[in-house]
Amino acid sequence: MQSPFQVQFIGATGTVTGSKYLVKYDRHKVLIDCGLFQGIKNVRRRNWSELPFPVDSVDAVLLTHAHIDHSGYLPALMKRGYHGPVYCSEATHALCKVLLPDAGYLQEEDAKYANKKRFSKHDPAEPLYTEDDARKVLKQFRDVETGATLELPGGMTATFSPTGHILGACAIRLEYQGKSITFSGDVGRSNDPIMYPPKPLAATDYLVVESTYGDRRHEEVDAEAAIADVVNRTASRGGIVLMPAFAVGRAQLVLYILQKLRAQNRIPHMPVYLNSPMAIRATEIFFSLHDEHKLSKEDCEHMDDMTTYVKTVEESIELNTKKFPCIIISASGMASGGRVLHHLKSLVGDPKNSVLFLGYQATGTRGDSLTHGAERIKIHGEYYPVRAEVANLQALSSHGDYVEITDWLKKMPGKPQKVFITHGESSAADCMRRHLKDEFNWDVEVPEYLDVALLE
Repeated sequence: MQSPFQVQFIGATGTVTGSKYLVKYDRHKVLIDCGLFQGIKNVRRRNWSELPFPVDSVDAVLLTHAHIDHSGYLPALMKRGYHGPVYCSEATHALCKVLLPDAGYLQEEDAKYANKKRFSKHDPAEPLYTEDDARKVLKQFRDVETGATLELPGGMTATFSPTGHILGACAIRLEYQGKSITFSGDVGRSNDPIMYPPKPLAATDYLVVESTYGDRRHEEVDAEAAIADVVNRTASRGGIVLMPAFAVGRAQLVLYILQKLRAQNRIPHMPVYLNSPMAIRATEIFFSLHDEHKLSKEDCEHMDDMTTYVKTVEESIELNTKKFPCIIISASGMASGGRVLHHLKSLVGDPKNSVLFLGYQATGTRGDSLTHGAERIKIHGEYYPVRAEVANLQALSSHGDYVEITDWLKKMPGKPQKVFITHGESSAADCMRRHLKDEFNWDVEVPEYLDVALLE
């Protein structure tokens, strides 16, 4: 007899993108996360594939956090017929109001550019969804208080518990007929400079846990000193520092570090530009939600005073003409889209300049290629030689490494009946499986794409 409670792994298997978990219980279904696949082409193609379930059969979607690899498929889900509620924390909702329309806009722009330059195999190239689609799906969002019990159809309950990582990020614990499963989402650092550490999980029968850094520790690097070294080295050459940065979390962290370095006179007082409408709006949200992070109102004011916000396309184009030393922070963090691509095209060929990445680079992204020594990079259908200094500061990652996550799990009471490792490249997920097996002697499994697990 089939279990009345099961989970299917529709994303984040063998990759850190496309997070989607379909939970079935009796006649009901809920979807935990609804992310876009990113990175290598055969993974990205899944965004266009038919889903392995009828979209109109889903009762609810619950989001762990706002990052596009966890939320970015929602407008496409709506286009395919989902019109139910999307539950998340208040901060996640606020960030999705920024991230989702921006994702739709970027897809429209990329499609237009592909049609103009005729480098797409599709004629015409079409976006997966539009900015208007993204604004429509935001009407389906419902805020959930952390720690409160959310009643779902059919007797399922859900509880959200903060995990650090970014504003509003939460683990989600589902309970049905006395059985429970917890989805970690992305787990933050134990000693992040700006975000609080993840709260310990409640006891759970089943656990789905991320493994982005399942095969390695974060380097013991002084991030402030490392950034200061790159900035000072580049400034001495008369060059420009380009920092591809995730709009939510990483952009705010690097602004905080730069502000500290300037205040301590450890770097020149060169202009700092934030060139990403999405990152600008995310920074405004960050400044308004002081209870969600460690920084004071004064810290935020100093960051604001230091930064020049590049809001319009015209201002962005003008920024590409700058020849004097400055720092440009622009999205996306893996150089997979957005305004950062235009900066890369103009800066990456000059050895005076530097490109400083600020964390994990998924397989197949431009950031991954550049940080692994690519001699040329393809952008908008053309190749550009790489002569600029390229560095990656992984110490700034907002993901806990395997030791930090293991230490976090030690605070969880009881022993899960089974643990599923997801959200990691294949080698990282398998290493995380072995770490948890060795540390706890738990029953641990690494599911594959579209696997179904019965929760008995």
